[in-house]
Amino acid sequence: MRFIISLLMLLSPALLAAQDVEPLLKELDKALTNKEIYVKQKYSRINSFKKSIRKFTLNSDNKGLYENYISLFNEYKSFKYDSAYYYLEEAKSVAFLLKDRQVLDHTRIKEGFVLLSSGLFKEAIDTLNVVDEGKLDTQNRFNYFSIKARAYYDLADYNRDQRYNITYIQQGNVYLERALALVKPNTNEYWATESLKLMKQQDWKGAEKAFSHWLENFDLPVEYYGIATSSLGYIYSERGDMQKAIHYLTMAAIADVKNATKETVALRNLANELFKMGYLDKANHYINLAMDDATFYDARHRKIEISTILPIIEKAQLNKVNEKNDMLEKIVILLTVLAIIIILFLIIIFRQLKERNASRKAMAASYAQLQEMNKSLSEANTIKEEYITYFIKATSDLINKLDHLQKSSIQKVISKKTEELLSLLKRYDVKKEREDLFHQFDAIFLRLFPTFVTDFNSLFSEDHRSIVKKGELLNTEMRIFALYRLGIQDSSQIADFLELSVTTIYSYKTRIKSKSDHKEVFEEKIMGIKSI
Repeated sequence: MRFIISLLMLLSPALLAAQDVEPLLKELDKALTNKEIYVKQKYSRINSFKKSIRKFTLNSDNKGLYENYISLFNEYKSFKYDSAYYYLEEAKSVAFLLKDRQVLDHTRIKEGFVLLSSGLFKEAIDTLNVVDEGKLDTQNRFNYFSIKARAYYDLADYNRDQRYNITYIQQGNVYLERALALVKPNTNEYWATESLKLMKQQDWKGAEKAFSHWLENFDLPVEYYGIATSSLGYIYSERGDMQKAIHYLTMAAIADVKNATKETVALRNLANELFKMGYLDKANHYINLAMDDATFYDARHRKIEISTILPIIEKAQLNKVNEKNDMLEKIVILLTVLAIIIILFLIIIFRQLKERNASRKAMAASYAQLQEMNKSLSEANTIKEEYITYFIKATSDLINKLDHLQKSSIQKVISKKTEELLSLLKRYDVKKEREDLFHQFDAIFLRLFPTFVTDFNSLFSEDHRSIVKKGELLNTEMRIFALYRLGIQDSSQIADFLELSVTTIYSYKTRIKSKSDHKEVFEEKIMGIKSI
């Protein structure tokens, strides 16, 4: 019993949660299958901006060139670090030519963001410190404080040293409060900042409420949608609600894949949650994909974070495989014993079945014969019923005619009307009566065997088939074998009925068989013609 329970536990981890988790994971797997398509779409947008560079260069349109470089940076900033940094440097060069301090500071703030995304925290903070915050316009100041807050938060997450973490988080909180004071309420920027503040203060309930309100009541751009769902996944993970954590992290991962975002934590955190729930195969698959993304982007801190989880998941998966192998070995031994027992039973059963089959075959043969006999009897009964009815009527008609003839003849003889008697007798045409008899016979026969003419002619080649004259149903040849099919196979009886000699009947039969394509089995073929 313990063995069976262990097997079920091994093969079915987290059964209670599976129904809720699986559908969304399937949607993620589908998105991952089309991953290259989304990357191609990203490159398509990038190439369209690259084609515009020459146009702005030829026209000496530095403002347009700057904006084009910034557009290229925005495409690359969460996709590939070195390309993002390259186009930002190009934008910075053009910003110096524009001699616009706001434009130059705007570029340096973006430089701080991309350095931060790559894990170069000191360089990001140093770059941001060069900016004179007092001379920034409102939007640039908001971006400046937001990115600086994130720099200290990410530094705290990366450092994980209690001696410094608190200081970094406090610095991040100060900059986030300053950023929050610069945005209008009920905007995406406001809720992104407010929600992050509550999360960093570890006010999980407040953060959950803020992020949920933001998601439900605002039209979030793609990058904000990824942040909101990923953050909710993190919050639910911290609160111990793994199902909701996986739900939102999966939504964030799907958004990242469709947006071709490589600098992301959703897939990594999702792998970690799935690992906790026992989905080791998927956890291992997703953590390796997260490592591929981090390597592609060149996010140093992400690669280090993933490297701390990856060996743990791989080891757990290896242990799971070993446990399965051990379990399978026990199952194989058990199945082998069961197989031997089953084989012994099968041998016994096979012998019994062999004996039963012999009896069944004998019974089946008897049953088939009985069925054939029943069929023949049924056919014979039908034929008898039809022809008995026919001959009763024919006999009755004949007796009535004879009675009428007798009475008329007696009356004529008594009255000595010899000429009238002769005239009366001449009116009865025996030949016509016989033709009527044959016609009635043919009609009844074809009602019983409607395909007889077609089946009969199919026994001959095209040039030897019988032709029925207009006004007739059967010709003499067919009528002979129609009588044969009814079971009247005595030539004398056939000759009497058709008013032919026995020799003529034999001659007909011999000639017809000689023309057939089935000479050896002609009679069997005739008897095989089906009735209704």
